[in-house]
Amino acid sequence: VSVCVLACLLRLSSLCSLRRIQGHMMSSQAGADVLMEKVGNAGVITLNRPKVLNALNLPMIRHIYPQLKKWEKDDETDLVIIKGAGGKAFCAGGDIRAVTEAGKVGDPLAQDFFREEYILNHAIGTCKKPYIALIDGITMGGGVGLSVHGRFRVATEKTLFAMPETAIGLFPDVGGGYFLPRLEGKLGLFLALTGFRLKGRDVQRAGVASHFVEAQKIPALEKELVHLKSPSAEDVSRLLDSYQSQVRKQGYLQGNHTVLWPFLPFRLFSSSSVEGILQNLKADGSPFAKKQAETLSKMSPISLKITYKQLQAGASLSLQDVLVMEYRLSQACMRGCDFYEGVRALLIDKDQSPKWNPSSLEEISDQSVEECFSSLGQKDLRF
Repeated sequence: VSVCVLACLLRLSSLCSLRRIQGHMMSSQAGADVLMEKVGNAGVITLNRPKVLNALNLPMIRHIYPQLKKWEKDDETDLVIIKGAGGKAFCAGGDIRAVTEAGKVGDPLAQDFFREEYILNHAIGTCKKPYIALIDGITMGGGVGLSVHGRFRVATEKTLFAMPETAIGLFPDVGGGYFLPRLEGKLGLFLALTGFRLKGRDVQRAGVASHFVEAQKIPALEKELVHLKSPSAEDVSRLLDSYQSQVRKQGYLQGNHTVLWPFLPFRLFSSSSVEGILQNLKADGSPFAKKQAETLSKMSPISLKITYKQLQAGASLSLQDVLVMEYRLSQACMRGCDFYEGVRALLIDKDQSPKWNPSSLEEISDQSVEECFSSLGQKDLRF
């Protein structure tokens, strides 16, 4: 209860801090934070906040969305490329700290950010032009939403993919409920619940990336892409395939990746509940199973329950319907306690000791999980 009381007190905290947040967010030089260029026959989006690993903020979303729609209709733009500046990250996620501060004081940013981000995710997923995300470097959370729904996702040996939201009292959003259950077997559920990090070639093996190209070849690939004349999706695919085939000749199949296939027993994540998964892991007793059980024990219990149901439902929904569902979940997290506590423990105080409320899976009723999925009426996400 004390955590909830704290969250409520934080929401009532001084409006001075709110004004400071708004000033920071909306005066942000979105034009500098995200660069839009027409290069050859391509529209090129460059996420340009390298000091914060190209974290996505609301002004950036508001820059990207209209430009993407404009290029989609433009007869002289044949494809869209999105990439990150700085060499370390494509995009390490959304600007969660700003959203947290806004949520504490009831600022609309906590609604607007998720709403507009999800609308952009849908626009990427339905883009009529070939959309190519060069996910070279860290790609997490909001960065996954900017890439995974596009037709082409190009990973390199420097790619690091994860959806680590259950560790901060959230859930794998930005359409995670759509793409994760469509990965092979129970791999998506495993990634969603544990926040496990995929590296290099494994990002493509898992089906998150469509192609794998050596990082040093990315500039040459981009140069060829922008000069393709009226390319079909098949033309783009052939070019990417040709770069991927060069990698195979250089032996990248053996290098720079975690040993994921075929060794990890994802079958342990086959269960009708999160509790059942934990029982499977404990009964198995292997080093892998022990490590995953330990990881799950640190995650927000309500986040684990929400995430399990999210993926279960999302497996049979369209991307649009998944995003409507996820918007409802995002607002349930804004009303709750664990998101604020998770961000405090992992990102602000960095004590790595969140006090979750409820503190165990057993304390969470099916009804309390169901309520997170309830319609918001007039405030529901609309396209």
